[in-house]
Amino acid sequence: MLNTHTDASPSTETVAVIVSPTTRALIAGCVGNALEWFDWLVYTGFAIFFTRQFFPSDNETASLLSTFAVFAVGFSMRPIGGWLAGVFADRYGRRTALALTIGMMGGSSLLIAILPTFQQIGIAAPIALTILRMLQGLSAGGEYGASAAYMAESAPPAKRGFYASFMYVGVASGLLLASALTWLMTSFVETATLEAWAWRVPFFVGGCASIFGGWLRHGIPETDAFIAMRARGIKRRSLLWIWRNHRREILRLLGIAVLGAPSFYLFVSYVPVYAIRHAGAVPSVAFGAATAGIAVFLISQPFFGMLSDRIGRRPPLIAFALLHVLFLYPVVMSIGANFTSVFLVECFGLLSYGLYSAIAPTVMAEVFSAEVRVTSIGTIYNLVVALIGGTTPYLMTYFESQHHQAWFLVYVIFWALISLITYIMMPETRGISLDPGK
Repeated sequence: MLNTHTDASPSTETVAVIVSPTTRALIAGCVGNALEWFDWLVYTGFAIFFTRQFFPSDNETASLLSTFAVFAVGFSMRPIGGWLAGVFADRYGRRTALALTIGMMGGSSLLIAILPTFQQIGIAAPIALTILRMLQGLSAGGEYGASAAYMAESAPPAKRGFYASFMYVGVASGLLLASALTWLMTSFVETATLEAWAWRVPFFVGGCASIFGGWLRHGIPETDAFIAMRARGIKRRSLLWIWRNHRREILRLLGIAVLGAPSFYLFVSYVPVYAIRHAGAVPSVAFGAATAGIAVFLISQPFFGMLSDRIGRRPPLIAFALLHVLFLYPVVMSIGANFTSVFLVECFGLLSYGLYSAIAPTVMAEVFSAEVRVTSIGTIYNLVVALIGGTTPYLMTYFESQHHQAWFLVYVIFWALISLITYIMMPETRGISLDPGK
């Protein structure tokens, strides 16, 4: 539960009069995640337009692979970001870590918006783009663990699944806005204009919006779980200590996350691009269908969170893995060029993924004790995301270029089997106390 005392400034105290501390925590968490993932999806959505601005090549596939390679490099920084922000959050508080992550993401996005191209500054252009994506990777890695712990610790125990599901309401809101903007711009802006300069607009919008997000997060109250832990004395724990004393929890978290990583980026980031390049869909149709699918995903999150509060965490997770094992291959391979086809594929993927995403922050917070909660989630989860999720667009593009796109689906099904075994064997975590010493 939240501590109602805060050192908020007068402006944030005015907000506190209007809404309760718990509601403020939910809004701040949602806004932060929305901005984080708005910036992240903008990169993948507009990659096909700015790729030759930074990686000029006569081969379109080679340019796109280079752009997605930078995407993967950014992901390589996520475990480091999760570890650094996690250590900071476990020692100095969750809310300060959240303010830092949103500032880093927004600043990097603004710099990408004004970054000179290869034609203007040569090799320095792709190098600068890579560095900025690495900074955004650090930010995104730090955001997940701190946000998951903050929102789970802020919730009433009986409604923890419902409250923590709003973390992905924020994620979905950012994705929806990014997808909608991509759809609008591909519908009403000429391709030549998008490739010349209009691709910069979404990065500028995301950077400016982060200023509002940072203000909203300023002064939000710290959680009771962290305050209680601080009162007992915070002990510094290294990653080696965590491995030695929480090995079973770490392995469980790995099994929980290995399917969520490729599933998310497969359906959110790459399916529209795949539909355009493989099925021949018009960009406006593909991104329009993706936008509609993300809207359905957003609406589903609180309901899936409430479901986990009623029947437990394990049943929805088992259903998530089973759907991927049984239906992923035929559904994705059936994608066509029309709106309905892309939309149905997106609905299958995003709703099945939603069974996981609405519950994952709660489950991960319930697995670890407060003293190592953010460090463990941030480091281990982001390691999985970096190794498996970050390479998803690259692998999909490569296999598609070799006319072996089905191989990647088999790869995802393998991870689905690993997660399915984990979900079946793991104990139920619903009802576990998140406060230290209880």
